[in-house]
Amino acid sequence: MSEKAVKQQNALWENIKVIVQALVLAMIIRTVLFQPFTIPSGSMMPTLLVGDYIFVNKFAYGYSKYSLPFSPDVFSGRILGSEPKRGDVVVFRFPPNPDVDYIKRVIGLPGDRIQVKNDILYINGQAVPREPHGTFSSDYSQEPGDNIPVYSERLSDTGKVYDTLDLSPNSRGDNTQEYVVPAGHYFMMGDNRDNSDDSRFDVGYVPAENLIGRASIIFFSLGHDTSFREIWKWPTNMRWDRLFKVVE
Repeated sequence: MSEKAVKQQNALWENIKVIVQALVLAMIIRTVLFQPFTIPSGSMMPTLLVGDYIFVNKFAYGYSKYSLPFSPDVFSGRILGSEPKRGDVVVFRFPPNPDVDYIKRVIGLPGDRIQVKNDILYINGQAVPREPHGTFSSDYSQEPGDNIPVYSERLSDTGKVYDTLDLSPNSRGDNTQEYVVPAGHYFMMGDNRDNSDDSRFDVGYVPAENLIGRASIIFFSLGHDTSFREIWKWPTNMRWDRLFKVVE
């Protein structure tokens, strides 16, 4: 083999090693630190919009089997775990089908009593204060429409304030039974209160093992039903004001 061929072969192997190292590093970052997620539905409007791309902090609550690619059953429960705070926006595995990711807000902690009465959220018998905060109009074609009433809720124990939508005063989630959150589980609700499949319905109580991480920042956002592949539409449909916005 000529000296030139040897150099070309060495250069090829060096490039392969760099690519493999980059892939391993990316997998480690995705598994241990941050993972990107896309918002596919309007259940967290107005906090998160369809077309938002977010980073999820995976070390915020420690790790379970669902933190690993393909969710291998190598251990149960959580390791290096810490508790989510009420009001955190969390990505988790849907309890009836753990292959599916959901994103909602933590409303109930273990032992809490949660109920909605006449549109008002109650935690342990106390109404969560809420105030009108203008209206919301969506650029998403399927929901929820224009001039939807917005209400700000304030959680007394954490002081966290966030906006919710109220499409209807008489939806099926506006008057519920009282839910008592079991030990090791959490009660989740979407900010789009009248259009969210959450712990009031099919989601049920979410086991701590199913938590993936806390939504941390919006790093990219496309409006008007724009696909990520439609690069030519980015300049006009990019939501510039949402780039690098912290998720509250």
